[in-house]
Formats: sequence, structure tokens, C-alpha cells
Amino acid sequence: MTMNYDESLAWIHERTKFGIKPGIKRMEWMLEKLGNPEKNITGVHIVGTNGKGSTLSYMRNALNYNDYTVGSFTSPYIEIFNERISVDGKPISDEDIAELANIIRPISEDMVEETDLGNATEFEMITMMMFMYFGKLHPVDVVLIEAGLGATNDSTNVFNPVMTLLTSVGLDHVDILGHTLLEITRDKAGVIKPGIPLVFNIKDDTCRDYIYKVLDEEGSKGIELERDIILTTNGDEFSFKYDKYDFDDIQLKMLGRHQQENASIAIAALIEMQERGIVTLDFNKMILGVEETTWTGRIEKINEKPLIILDGAHNNEAVDALVETMHSHFDDKKITVLFSAVKGKPLDSMVYKIGMLADEFYVTEFDFFKAEDGRVLYDAIEHPNKHYIKDYMKFIRNFNDELLLITGSLYFISEIKQQLKD
Repeated sequence: MTMNYDESLAWIHERTKFGIKPGIKRMEWMLEKLGNPEKNITGVHIVGTNGKGSTLSYMRNALNYNDYTVGSFTSPYIEIFNERISVDGKPISDEDIAELANIIRPISEDMVEETDLGNATEFEMITMMMFMYFGKLHPVDVVLIEAGLGATNDSTNVFNPVMTLLTSVGLDHVDILGHTLLEITRDKAGVIKPGIPLVFNIKDDTCRDYIYKVLDEEGSKGIELERDIILTTNGDEFSFKYDKYDFDDIQLKMLGRHQQENASIAIAALIEMQERGIVTLDFNKMILGVEETTWTGRIEKINEKPLIILDGAHNNEAVDALVETMHSHFDDKKITVLFSAVKGKPLDSMVYKIGMLADEFYVTEFDFFKAEDGRVLYDAIEHPNKHYIKDYMKFIRNFNDELLLITGSLYFISEIKQQLKD
């Protein structure tokens, strides 16, 4: 039976019941059955606790400004499922999704019947669809692939990239990746491939030493922010220096020092791709593309009067970056926070940090199977002006104070953006 778009989505989402299954054996089996489409792409692999999506978007825009057709694989989606697989920032069509699902489904069913590997997960199915789309159905110049969870055992870790990036290492998904920064770094180091450069940003000395050890073992070049890439911040502008390349007065549309770091990693990766003959760039166009980049749900202004900002900060490191940026740009305003989160996050530390920012602190829950109960969030907060609300959309629509910051989860941001669109 051929599935239409809605049936395809239902089939894909039904697979959430199989949970998260680290490991790449199922991916390798299915890809081989499809003729290994992943071998046909020119791909860049981007891993990291935070900053993957923003870094990917800087690279995509810079390549687009140089007339390259760029495929992207990102997660989670914010407004529509099709965003997960996009070409030049435009989600693929409903017809594409249905066609891909109809190709992948029988392969996944064969795997259950013919092997003891079990059922493929939702993320594995979407990753398979991406490789099939860019590897066979719709070839593009470059594919930028964001890892889902970690690197070593992530479903995306089945292709040979031309460039690898590690945007950050932080404590997130600790039950799967490890409870220390070093354990998580060990997992993310799985992105390193023999002879393929890694552009990376790591603050912890022990973790940095481990990355260099793996780079040495694999015979791969390491390009590190603050060692090889010199970033000098001057307010909202920054200068960039790497090797013989020097760019001054770069001003991003996305706010914060962390975004300057993400942009610098992206620029260095693009330069290295040029040096290796993978792309040919006009550097003025590259920088313009980086400057003009926006990425939904990252200090995103969705309304000016009153000022309403969305940010998907969903772990301690992302919250630190958010708080620093809000202090440096909006310290003169009364800040009202609307917060929600998914289960399994370090709530106490997250709400403490955000609470230092908030003049008024509202919590709620949203319709998502992993969403934390609003009362649990309320009890986790120690703030003199804390409130629990049920109807958060009514609250947003009626807000008339100085600044509303909505944060805590990309899934929460996604829900709000979809409802505002409706």
C-alpha cells in the first residue's frame, strides 16, 4: 500500500515508541540495501551540545551567497516536519516526504524479518530519508548534516565527510552520552575521521587534550577556536583571523558572543574547504552570507511592541549564553520570562540562572509527550514573582509589558510558532 503524506508522517512518528537506540548497525544494513546513497554526497558533519543549527545555517547561507545548492539535515523541526530535510533553507515537499517514506518502509520491514537488529527508530528513518534524498533523488553541491545525539553511535555517523565540526561540549543527554564532560567528549570524538579536518570549540583543557589525542591517532588536522582561529569581539562586531585570512567588522544578525564563536567555526570550515579544493568562494560574498544569517528560535524577535523574544535554550550551557546575551543587550528593560521544559533537564540550575534575569517568572506546560509538568517547574523555582499559567497562548497574545522572553525548550518554541501561525 502506498502511503500519502499524512500516512507517511503517522508511520514515521509512530516509531517514537521504539525510543532511542544508539548504534549504527541498523543504518548500515538499510543503506546497503538501498545501494549506499550516502556514498554519493559531499557532506559536512556537524556535532556538538549547542550551536549545531546556528553553525550549519552560517555555512549554508555563505555557500548560497556563492551560488552553491546546499542540502541540510537538522533537528528538531520548528514549524513543519519537512524542515528536517531542506534545500537552500526551503523544506522539501510533502510529495518528497511521501516518496521517501514509501522507499524506506519496506527496507525497514525487511530488516525486522531478516535480522535480529530490531525495529528502526524514528530518527533512523528520517536519517535514511535524508541520505536517500540527497544521495539518489535530489543531488546537491554540498550537504550539511547535523548529528542528532552525540557522534559515535549517532545515526548520521555512517558517511565519509569532507569536513567535520565540533561546536561545543556540555552536559546534556547525560544518561546516554555520559555524566562528565570527558565522557561526552569521547563520544563526540567519534566524528573524527582519518585525514579529515576537525574545526572545534572546546573550553575544557582535559577534553581538548583528548580531542588532540584522537586527531593525532587518526592523522587528522585540528583547527581550534582561540588557538588557530582568533576571534576578537568589539560589541556587536567582531574580527576573525585564521592562517592568512583576516576579516574585520563582521556584524551578525544573531546576537551574542556564542554566535560570534559559531560563525567563526563556520568561516574557518569554509576556508579549509576552499583550501582543499572542495569549494571555490568569493570571500566577500561568504562574509555577507554569514552576516545575513538568521536561525529560528535563537534570540529571535517575533514582535517589536511589545518586544517578544524566543530562545530555545534547553540546557545549562545554552542558558548561560542566553543570560549573557540578554544582560548585554536588554539590561535596561523589565524582563518577563515564560518558561517550559522537557523532562530530564537540570531544572534547578536552569531556572536559577534564568531567575536571575527575570523580573516576573511564569511557567507552563505544553502538549508534548516529554514535556515536564508545569507544577513541577513551579516548585523548582525560587523567585519572589513566580506564576503558573495554563493558557500560555492567551498570555502571549495579551502581553503588554516591556519584554517577554519565551524559553526552555526548542519543542516549546516549536509549539508556540505553530500556534501563532494558525
